[in-house]
Amino acid sequence: MFDRVIVVDWSAANLPTSPTYRANAVWVGCHDSEGGAEWHHRTRAAAEAQLATLIDTAQANGMRVLIGFDFAMGYPAGFAARLTGQARAEAVWRWLDAAITDVDNRNNRFEVATRINAAFPEGPGPFWSHPRGQSWPGLPFRRAGIDYAMLSLSETRLAEAAVPRAKSPWMLFNPGSVGSQSLLGLPMIHRLSQRPGVAVWPFAAPDAPIVLAEVYPSLIAGPVAMLANAGGLTADQAQVRLLSRALYRLAQRGHLAPLFEAPPEAVEEGWILGAGHAPHLAEALTWA
Repeated sequence: MFDRVIVVDWSAANLPTSPTYRANAVWVGCHDSEGGAEWHHRTRAAAEAQLATLIDTAQANGMRVLIGFDFAMGYPAGFAARLTGQARAEAVWRWLDAAITDVDNRNNRFEVATRINAAFPEGPGPFWSHPRGQSWPGLPFRRAGIDYAMLSLSETRLAEAAVPRAKSPWMLFNPGSVGSQSLLGLPMIHRLSQRPGVAVWPFAAPDAPIVLAEVYPSLIAGPVAMLANAGGLTADQAQVRLLSRALYRLAQRGHLAPLFEAPPEAVEEGWILGAGHAPHLAEALTWA
């Protein structure tokens, strides 16, 4: 049982987003017994500060909270050990927290990706894609030419196999990519995970007062598109509104537990909460 569900649509924007054009902002959606609410933030730092406050407030009031983030919380098996010497996603979060700089959304994610790629001298990759017109030696512009078998890695996680529309975390740029959001979001996951009473699933059991998890709002793409078109909302705002609502309703009816089932490999790679359960999420949106 969770008393509140929060869903975060993260952003890899390079500058503070526009105060009026909010399509690339960070959106935070919340649902609890009082109803729903959404907020947008022009910078990742502002969003993280609000999340920390929401966590503190919930714990002070004895509430259990589920917080979902729409980026990959792990990488294909073998990457963590190669990068950090430990086969644990938490070690990657800690490594990225030390490597990534992110001030007013100005960040060094492509430089960090290039640095990581240099640790794989047997071939280009694993990270690829960057804005056209930029040059990042060692960071391929296209996927072609990267031999993941030679790198002893997979191109995707098992989670992407379970949710085929989800993109590989190695892809850093272009529509649908999630790689940059992960590089810029995982340092925050590391910091939030250090707070008392916070657990990150599936790397820890989801029985703490505050549970962080990876989500994929496109599991309810149909309802999101309908709400965005009818209500004049950005897709991101519609996503956090509906997914937080669906997860909260499932929790209140005792139907959330099956969404927390994941294969053993998820302990290293991570898993998408709700993978394989898209119909249940859509059904929950029809409940009164």
